[in-house]
Amino acid sequence: MMDFDNQLHLLIDAALREDVGDGDHSTLSSIPADAQGKAVLKIKQDGILAGVDVAEKIFRYQRPSSVFTRHKSDGEEMKYGDVAFEVAAPVHTILQCERLVLNIMQRMSGIATLTREYTKLLEGYKTRLLDTRKTTPNFRLLEKEAVRIGGGVNHRFGLFDMIMLKDNHIDYAGGLEPAISRAWDYVQQYKPGLKIEVETRSLDDVRKVLEIGNGKVFRVMLDNFQPAQVQEAVALIGDTFETEASGGINKDTIRSYAETGVDFVSVGGLIHQAKSLDLSLKAVIK
Repeated sequence: MMDFDNQLHLLIDAALREDVGDGDHSTLSSIPADAQGKAVLKIKQDGILAGVDVAEKIFRYQRPSSVFTRHKSDGEEMKYGDVAFEVAAPVHTILQCERLVLNIMQRMSGIATLTREYTKLLEGYKTRLLDTRKTTPNFRLLEKEAVRIGGGVNHRFGLFDMIMLKDNHIDYAGGLEPAISRAWDYVQQYKPGLKIEVETRSLDDVRKVLEIGNGKVFRVMLDNFQPAQVQEAVALIGDTFETEASGGINKDTIRSYAETGVDFVSVGGLIHQAKSLDLSLKAVIK
């Protein structure tokens, strides 16, 4: 199981080293080392706020004595002109962390906002919204956290926490039956309890997984199925496996998939199509 805080610390450390390098020379050259200051995070665009918890951890990582005062929390609706938080710390700390905090919060808030738009479309249905691995390298931790804040459900984090037999795995393995059989034997030998999901590309594939996968597979992905095909597949599968519809699902079509009774829909666009929202960190000068 992934340790979120440990992974976040690694991300923060790498990001600060990338940005600060051998020194924040703009600050070092113009601000006394002992100067203390305050700054506020101002909202400049409506949406769903995400990244407040991360912002606090960034400031405290750089300076444990930082005083962080929240005015809004992750997952809350935000409006232009709102203040999300105030931080009091050495000015050097505030200026070193400023861009990292903004980059993270703007990106996370954009993802959370788009995710909330999708989840609202699913209200009244049993279907839940999944993200995917279509993420930014080395930033997946916070992109998936933003999906969770927006009301979505995280799919597997990486290649290590679930077996997903996709089209290429199945083709390279020689078909559904050898792929499932080998995956099941692998799990029993090396990682008992690891779940297996199988992608299907047709109703015939669904029937094949029903024939050979009972007791081995926990979820069937219905890849690029039209809603009518999903409905038929869901009827065939019943309660034998969890079901997931994937491929080309967007805000215009998501309800038609939910109407089929499928357990999950996965949407890569939650992350790779989200637009960052506008935020700013401003000095408080008395």
